[in-house]
Amino acid sequence: MPELSRRWRPPFPLDVEGVLAPLRRGRGDVCLRHDGGGRTWLTANTADGPGTLVFRVCGDSTVEARAWGAGAEALLDGVPDLLGAADDDTGFVAHHDAVARARRRLPLLRLTRTGRVWDVLVPAVLEQRVTTHEARRSWRELCRWFGEPAPGPAPSGLRVPPTPAAIRSLTEWQWHRAGVDLRRRTTLVAAARVAHRLEEAAALRGERGRALLRKVPGIGVWTAAETAQRAWGDPDAVSFGDLHTPSIVGYALLGRPLDDDGMAEVLEPYAPQRQRAVRYLQAAGQARPRFGPRQPVRDYRAI
Repeated sequence: MPELSRRWRPPFPLDVEGVLAPLRRGRGDVCLRHDGGGRTWLTANTADGPGTLVFRVCGDSTVEARAWGAGAEALLDGVPDLLGAADDDTGFVAHHDAVARARRRLPLLRLTRTGRVWDVLVPAVLEQRVTTHEARRSWRELCRWFGEPAPGPAPSGLRVPPTPAAIRSLTEWQWHRAGVDLRRRTTLVAAARVAHRLEEAAALRGERGRALLRKVPGIGVWTAAETAQRAWGDPDAVSFGDLHTPSIVGYALLGRPLDDDGMAEVLEPYAPQRQRAVRYLQAAGQARPRFGPRQPVRDYRAI
């Protein structure tokens, strides 16, 4: 398979794993992998077809990237945005000590931008109202069973996310086997039917892009925000409706839990970069205190 390559030297220091952390769905992610040789492997569906990208940062800070598959050229073109080159924190001010401390600790933090909606929308839908463990298990299994093998000389087990056509073709039994309940699979099938239109959201960006995503039944504020954070690095797309985020923000900034309304109020001074403030807190390891048992892990395959 033909190999394409490019070299790019960023005008800023890189923290590859930190920038790409929102894209990685656990250590067992079969679409994004950091190997022992300092290389990062990533697979994707592009407008031209599937592709595999691998890159490493050299001693002189140059990024050496190679790609294979029909989507190789698009993936190489997107390397700078993927690594945060399009991110702009101009005007961002830390209004709370916790955010200021996190910013000092994480001076290399930048927001990634894949430029593609579908591949990040699918895992976002899978994460609706279930535990992280459940969602990541379903993501791995859908990719393994219904995604193509990664093009080129990729590591064993690396897969391309399932395409909209693959999602539309799944039977009820296959959804059940992957542990995806009726509500989430109905949303995914609805999104797959208009996937080509949803890609326009990455060009619209901001609230207009999120509003386009929310036209799909089952995609609400939370799912649209999670997708926007990754597809176009939306610095203001806060994940309202999240089980943990309001408490994380509340304890970090005020020392007490908050609901969505309270979080919106305390983050208002950060607009239009509210999500950047949240990202700093999350990346710095801020967490809410644990007072009770964890949410139970369900297995829809046994239902």
